[in-house]
Amino acid sequence: MPMITIELNGEPYALEAGTPVARLLTMLKLKPNRVAVEINQAVVAKAEYERTIINQGDHVEVINFVGGG
Repeated sequence: MPMITIELNGEPYALEAGTPVARLLTMLKLKPNRVAVEINQAVVAKAEYERTIINQGDHVEVINFVGGG
């Protein structure tokens, strides 16, 4: 599969074309229920992670929630 380049949290990042958000989170070793994802400044609903494909040039922000107390 061809590779694309996106911006991930402000840095260039290469991944396979056709990668859904859920697969990106797996690659980053992040749990979907512990993050929020934005693509091009639009929040992606957790229910859409499997169906939302990341495209060439997309600006992706992944915010990891850290518990504490």
